[in-house]
Amino acid sequence: MKKIAFIAMAAMLLAPVKGFAEPDPNFHIYICIGQSNMEGNPRPEQIDKEGVPENFVTMNAVDFPDSKMGEWRKAVPPLARPNTGLTPADWFGRTMAQNMPEGTKIGVVMVAVAGCKIELFDKTQAQEYISTSADWLKNICKEYGGDPYGRLIELCKKAQQDGVIKGILLHQGESNSGEEEWPNKVKKVYEDILADLGLEAANVPLLSGEVVPADQRGVCAGHNEVMAKLPSVIPTSMVVPAYGCAAGFDHLHFNAKGSREFGRRYAARMLGYLGY
Repeated sequence: MKKIAFIAMAAMLLAPVKGFAEPDPNFHIYICIGQSNMEGNPRPEQIDKEGVPENFVTMNAVDFPDSKMGEWRKAVPPLARPNTGLTPADWFGRTMAQNMPEGTKIGVVMVAVAGCKIELFDKTQAQEYISTSADWLKNICKEYGGDPYGRLIELCKKAQQDGVIKGILLHQGESNSGEEEWPNKVKKVYEDILADLGLEAANVPLLSGEVVPADQRGVCAGHNEVMAKLPSVIPTSMVVPAYGCAAGFDHLHFNAKGSREFGRRYAARMLGYLGY
């Protein structure tokens, strides 16, 4: 009798635990990081708020009026924080959601800080960088608990319970404009993210978008020459061209039309990588 009871107990312990759903392989998640153009500078227009596909969602990195940090919601702009604008991630996600096989869901997790250097996302330098930054940047970082990189990793681990991370979208460089070491700095950030989330580079490419280019009289257009070297430093990276993407009056940010086109180009790069 004792033997039967022991066998029954062993079977219960070895049985699969119910109630813990496996991540959905058809839920594709993209990490979005950067400074003001990724955060979203232009005001979203009506076309940006209407027709957002039901299979395109975003995980809040801060509290929103109608949803909390860490919750998924339909990806109606703004995505980064309540007072931010339209980002290339908006139309990246729309385009991906509309062109992937039926049943695929697209999610984005975004942490972006206007005016930041790439050092903000280097976990070994971030706190020192924040401590010496202007108050306005410190205040944005406070919205991410004083640790934007830490918040990013926290949210991505939560997102991994639901789906699979498929790529990282970066738009940053204006604050490091012309720095020859920028590709190596990006490499460290990329490798840290992969390591902290248990990801393999071969499965998670890095898509880096050009800054406002020369044809739009971009203030930092020269940085695109530095960015062009990124694939030689990170073999799994791709540079997304920005020529022809309309800029705002400051020639530093993309306007709404330019941001939409830029987002489609990010998607075109990713769709091509996936074989579509």
